[in-house]
Amino acid sequence: MGKSSKLFKDEKIGKLLLRFSIPIIIAFLISELYSMVDTVFVGNYVGPLGIGALVLVFPVQRIMYAIIILISTGSSTTFSRELGREELKKSKKIINNGFTFTLALMIILTLVVYLLKEKILLSLGSSPDILPYAMEYLGSIVFGSIFLSLTIYISNIMMSLGNNKMSIISNSIGAIINIVLDYILVGIFSMGVRGAGIATSISQLIGFSYAFYKFVLVAKENNLKLEFELDKRIIIPIITIGLSTFVVEAEDGILMAVLNNLLANTAGDKGIVALGVVSKIYMFMYITMFGIASAMQPIAAYNIGARNYTRIKSVMKNTTLYAFLTSVVLWVFMIVFAPQLISIFVKDKDLIIVSVKAFRIMISVFPIISIYYVSIYYFQAMGRAKTSLMICVLRQIIIMIPLSLILVKGFNMGAMGVWLSYPIADILSSITSYMLIRNEGMELGIIIENQVQQKLA
Repeated sequence: MGKSSKLFKDEKIGKLLLRFSIPIIIAFLISELYSMVDTVFVGNYVGPLGIGALVLVFPVQRIMYAIIILISTGSSTTFSRELGREELKKSKKIINNGFTFTLALMIILTLVVYLLKEKILLSLGSSPDILPYAMEYLGSIVFGSIFLSLTIYISNIMMSLGNNKMSIISNSIGAIINIVLDYILVGIFSMGVRGAGIATSISQLIGFSYAFYKFVLVAKENNLKLEFELDKRIIIPIITIGLSTFVVEAEDGILMAVLNNLLANTAGDKGIVALGVVSKIYMFMYITMFGIASAMQPIAAYNIGARNYTRIKSVMKNTTLYAFLTSVVLWVFMIVFAPQLISIFVKDKDLIIVSVKAFRIMISVFPIISIYYVSIYYFQAMGRAKTSLMICVLRQIIIMIPLSLILVKGFNMGAMGVWLSYPIADILSSITSYMLIRNEGMELGIIIENQVQQKLA
């Protein structure tokens, strides 16, 4: 455990963020490729109804993924903080409790979703035409969630131990296998959406197998032994700390469920398909800022435990700057090449035109949202769960969902109301986040000044 301690304490902030963010970004990129590859193969071999099925299943996948992120982020952040305090015994218990909780909860959720899949999909606005496809896809993909959850959990703990390569390799293995199996099951054997779901589940199982093998080796090196245990005194802080990250991920699923229903009543299946295609590309744009913010979290958490506030302030400034600059570069690329990117998924010219217009409106102010997501991860690392949670619900739950309902139903703007809700919500939530981060910087400055005076006294 000494390796991570030395890095988080002494390494230059810029170099440290680069060192940890790149593997995370690659891991996020590869993770998104799972659904991206499924969408490409389904779009080309099944057609728009197949893509519609994947769109309807997405909220379920996202909420389950959010639960995974809740436990893994909460565990790794708590783990890093205890390492900073040199509480090694408690650190080990955190790992065991987080793993046990992840496994138990995901098994239960998987069974519930599988048994209730038809009712769930109907409640999400499925049309009679899309429903059979959606049931096939959800029924075949849901069991892979168990293996995905454990892989993500292990990856987060490994990063806290200073190992930032394992997640890249395990996700790469899974992604490559998914591509091969999609080609075989969907392209050659014409198994449609069911084949895409099976391909994803098998690839997630294999990715987990590698991750678990590497974790066992690293655990031995750090005198760790994985055991099944559940202690509410440890589980509750994990949930509390990870709650804001859960909301970030879950609200994507909630938002998509609301928007699917709005579009189903105004633009029909074509509107749902357009939203699905655009969303797949839209998700990729968040990868860099999520990666940089995630890399910041264990660094900040460790230094909070060590009471190194000067370093914490430096971490906050560098993270915000890097997240913004990378977002600008990605934003320009996406604006310019939007038609080419969307045509990968669909061939219908009218659908491409609609999707490109929607996409460019949705991302029109994208770079400014970087400070919003950095602030969520920062306050989470600081242990200020309420502040982090407040920011989380602001953009999509408090602003975007009510706004889209007003624009679509109140002003009869149809699909355009959905597209416009994105930049408006981005502006309002970013302004709020900036004010909170600025105040936080001022407070840290006061704490640092007091520390200096105490040393001089």
